[in-house]
Amino acid sequence: MSDPGTPPGPGTPPGPGPAPALGVSVVVCVYTEDRWTDILAAVSSVRAQSYPALETLLVVDHNPALKDRLAREYKEDADVRVLANTGPRGLSAGRNTGIAAARGEIVAFLDDDAVAERDWLRHFAEGYADPRVMAVGGRTVPVWASGRRPDWFPEEFDWVVGCTYKGLPPGRVRVRNVLGGNASFRRAAFDAAGGFATGIGRDGDRRPLGCEETELCIRLTRARPDAVLLIDDRAVIHHRVPKAREHFAYFRARAYAEGLSKALVARSVGADKGLESERRYTTRVLPAGVARGLRDALLARPGGVGRAGAIVAGVCAAAGGYVVGSLRARRGGTAFSVPSIARAEAADE
Repeated sequence: MSDPGTPPGPGTPPGPGPAPALGVSVVVCVYTEDRWTDILAAVSSVRAQSYPALETLLVVDHNPALKDRLAREYKEDADVRVLANTGPRGLSAGRNTGIAAARGEIVAFLDDDAVAERDWLRHFAEGYADPRVMAVGGRTVPVWASGRRPDWFPEEFDWVVGCTYKGLPPGRVRVRNVLGGNASFRRAAFDAAGGFATGIGRDGDRRPLGCEETELCIRLTRARPDAVLLIDDRAVIHHRVPKAREHFAYFRARAYAEGLSKALVARSVGADKGLESERRYTTRVLPAGVARGLRDALLARPGGVGRAGAIVAGVCAAAGGYVVGSLRARRGGTAFSVPSIARAEAADE
């Protein structure tokens, strides 16, 4: 659970203002032809922005066939570049490839199975009117493949499917970290802190690890103590949730993997920073969710007991993953690296 958390210090978030004239490069990391239709929809949503993107970078994760197909699809479009991930397999290295190739002063990230609302980039750009702002994230809404949220699936755990979850503060607020699938960073943030750590995040369809954006944001605020990180819930994307992720088995596996990831983050930045927001989440947000589920059960509303049980099971799974991840870290069984990011022209078609 990459909890953005509460404001990391005194002061109020910068107020809304006109969008500054900043070039925004949008990076979409892709890895499988199974998401072909989703990828095209994601690019179309970027093209339709009221605040036009400078460019869209499609970074392909070690899949030459997909790279060639995308290069043919967009060969007549000068605003879309197709790149090969120049690092190790995985989402973090793909993002770093996009960052290195980006021409914009702002680098935004959009998941390959999501579509952005028309004013997505405009709300991001407005946040950078204050030069202290180093990152702006948005709100991610689930689009369930079955057409509706499963009755047992608690909104408090929407992070399991990569979406904004119940318990986050509304509006434009200062946070510890943004959420990677719907986020933007000032280019200077990567100059100061380096790129996304490899060895933490996702690697295709393998175990669904995460937290790479949490680790980066904590590292950023250490390198730039004056940095302000925001979430603006008007910057909305709609994220497709496939049927395979609507089942409890995935829910449990993702929660366990999050615990593994949190152990890596705590190893990197210390438990105080790595878990400060999670403590608030587990001591305030989740107990309230369990209480709501039990209340709904008493009122004979569908799924009340299931939601309460899923919250408890999710906490147990994440805690188990954290314990295992911590033990592995002590034995030296896990490692990750933080690359520096130099502006470079990645090879493209």
